[in-house]
Amino acid sequence: MSEEGFNSPVYSKNVIEFVTVANEYCKFMENTGKYTAPEFLGRIQKLLPLLYLKAALLPEITEEPEDMLEKFVSEMEYNQVQQQVIRLLGGKDDYQEVYKPGMQFSEGALTASISEDLADIYQDLKDFILLFRVGNEEVMESGLWECRNNFTQFWGQKLVNCLRAVHNLIYSEADWDDLDDKIDEGPERNRQQPDWLNDRFAFQDDDE
Repeated sequence: MSEEGFNSPVYSKNVIEFVTVANEYCKFMENTGKYTAPEFLGRIQKLLPLLYLKAALLPEITEEPEDMLEKFVSEMEYNQVQQQVIRLLGGKDDYQEVYKPGMQFSEGALTASISEDLADIYQDLKDFILLFRVGNEEVMESGLWECRNNFTQFWGQKLVNCLRAVHNLIYSEADWDDLDDKIDEGPERNRQQPDWLNDRFAFQDDDE
């Protein structure tokens, strides 16, 4: 590659550091079953703030991609990541939402889940990492634009909301030996995916 090529923002220090942390997060989420609930929460408590910091430092790509980018994470893989967290946290997976667009119009409390938040973040980061590995500079820049945009519009807020719930579980001295309130582990689990995730899976189906 020419020296001019390395001047691209995708090779900047902030992007490389973000890729490193994003890759660590994805590997951790893919191996959640190896940990106990306290071990899992302790690790995710440290990964989420670091991930937020590195995402906030990403350079802005001004040119929006002309074509829809390839998606790699299937709905089955998404569900597998989410279910591993559900098995660890049981009924403690759900938490009361304090910030969600439109919640001011809701008559009751809104419920979110740690597992869904973490799986949403995983979905975006894994797709980004795999695009980055293509090695095509134009594709890498497009992937960076999309990942940064999704961070500002979608999963950045999910991350900080989820971190609040994780903090509460860690310091509330939850009894992890008592998971009688374990929630349904079925793949559907009454989960409603955000529109941006629905669009991704629909795009994958069309390609098939």
